[in-house]
Amino acid sequence: MTSEEVVGETPSQEAIQAADDPAVPVDTPKPSDQDTNASTDAGEKEGEDKKEEPVDEDPHAVQIVSIGDPSDAYAFRFHEEQLTSVLAKIPPGWKVSVVSVVGAFRTGKSFLLSWFLRYLHLHSNRPPCSSKEPCLQEEEDGSSSSSCKKKWYERFESLGKDGFDWRGGAERNTTGIWMWSEPFFLDRIHPDTKEKENIAVVLVDTQGMFDHETTMALTASIFGLSTLLSSFQIYNVDKRIQEDNLQQLALFSEYGRMALQSDHAEETRNAQGKVQKPFQRIDFLVRDWQNFEEEDDLDVMESEMTDYLESVFAERNAKDLKETREQIFACFEKVSCFMMTHPGFKVTSKKYTGDVSAMEPMFMKLLDRYCARVFHNLTPKMIHGRELTAAELGPYMKAYAKLFESGAHFPEASTMLEATASANNHNALHLSVTKYKTEMDHVAGDSYVKEAELKDAHHKALLAAFQLFESIANFGNQERIDEARETARHQIMDHHEIYTKLNDSRNPLAGFEIILVSMFVAFVASILHFIADKTCSEWSQTCKQSANFLSELYTVVCIFLLIVASTKFKQISDLVAKMKTLVNALQGGGGGQPMPANVKAS
Repeated sequence: MTSEEVVGETPSQEAIQAADDPAVPVDTPKPSDQDTNASTDAGEKEGEDKKEEPVDEDPHAVQIVSIGDPSDAYAFRFHEEQLTSVLAKIPPGWKVSVVSVVGAFRTGKSFLLSWFLRYLHLHSNRPPCSSKEPCLQEEEDGSSSSSCKKKWYERFESLGKDGFDWRGGAERNTTGIWMWSEPFFLDRIHPDTKEKENIAVVLVDTQGMFDHETTMALTASIFGLSTLLSSFQIYNVDKRIQEDNLQQLALFSEYGRMALQSDHAEETRNAQGKVQKPFQRIDFLVRDWQNFEEEDDLDVMESEMTDYLESVFAERNAKDLKETREQIFACFEKVSCFMMTHPGFKVTSKKYTGDVSAMEPMFMKLLDRYCARVFHNLTPKMIHGRELTAAELGPYMKAYAKLFESGAHFPEASTMLEATASANNHNALHLSVTKYKTEMDHVAGDSYVKEAELKDAHHKALLAAFQLFESIANFGNQERIDEARETARHQIMDHHEIYTKLNDSRNPLAGFEIILVSMFVAFVASILHFIADKTCSEWSQTCKQSANFLSELYTVVCIFLLIVASTKFKQISDLVAKMKTLVNALQGGGGGQPMPANVKAS
């Protein structure tokens, strides 16, 4: 087994140095504290759910999955509005990467994520910062502030409590699954096109596993849901990768593989023809590692990490050990490992408040290297080989969370496959209808087009929409796919009818026969009125009444014509503009360019 096969891509030293550019301004996050006193009492939970969340625009952790309700202490409750509030902040069409951390309780998951927040606040793509930030201030002699010359992690005096909530001690802190309320935006190089593109990153924190209050079924559900949601999953382990860590990972990952890949379905392949595995990347983060042989050279230390992972996943003679490793590699595109030394004994104290100076320098250097490694060229979340946007990710998350509503019972594989296929069909339907509308808006969005042009545009947009549908809805129950396709067809035809009616209403010549008849009536009435005025004698009351009637008729018809003209003003003005353009083109010599105003004709 090669190191590349195990570790995957590692950012170059140049990329890491670029990520730690001292010219990047400081922007310390100011979120509200995450609620850490989630009660296990069902009555208290019901009361908390009824409370309105305070209006707070500052970034903070939001709970997307809570555990326990009045009827079931282990039930999962999905908070769709919280998830939607996060994904809504991602620009349309942007792909999303989900970075999550799982592991045993009290192993520093939330502490690590709080450092991720600070790293991303300094390195993500953001609008120019205000002049209040230290790195944008210049000294009187024009030189940069001294704080800009520091490493990113040296610019903070304290980690504080304004990120994912953490604390020292032995009691569990995080319950359920939490997501940071603000997505971050990074650049990545697309592996196929080699072009730079933007990607959104969301961070997810999970409840610690293997404590005295969490059942094994609930632990499996938390691990399982996190794995289904993530594109980059960090498995936080203490001191070493133990065999039970591998067995726990293999148990769910193999189960998930069966759930996401039906036995009779054709294997999904990527652009290079390689079989697409159900999950993307698992990264073992070994905490409090004490066995580095060389602690002065980070590159040598990373080489030791690679050697250690290869030894952990080396071929085994025992059948069960061998199968465990085969299952993990069959389920994840990349398996990697990173090791961090102990942060310092003061950090693990209950009284520790986040003082950065109390952390061991080597821990901070490794933290710097790990952050650059995690967020270098992230891959978006993928389902069956398709990279997902925020709009596509939401239905999958909702479908998976609903599966785990009863945390005491792990969902059946067939149910998980059905949920995945259902969310996939939903996305195929939505995206194909959106594709049709986008194509039609280009042609008939705001101006009149000829009926033949509209019909041709409809056929092309319909073809493009269903080509997109077929490229997405390619697995799961065929009957459900057919139903989604038929629903998409009905919605597209409804939109086609709307486009047709709107286009007809924009036709400047629509109802022109009414205008012609009205103008003819007004013309005849004006002529007859003129004749009556000239020929009627003073004693003929009938003639005078006829003249008055013709005058009133003429006035009414003129008012009617003004009303009609006002309703068709834009269409008429567009028609007049086109006529002027045509006349100008003819005057300019058969469609040539008009003569410049500053050039006089000879």
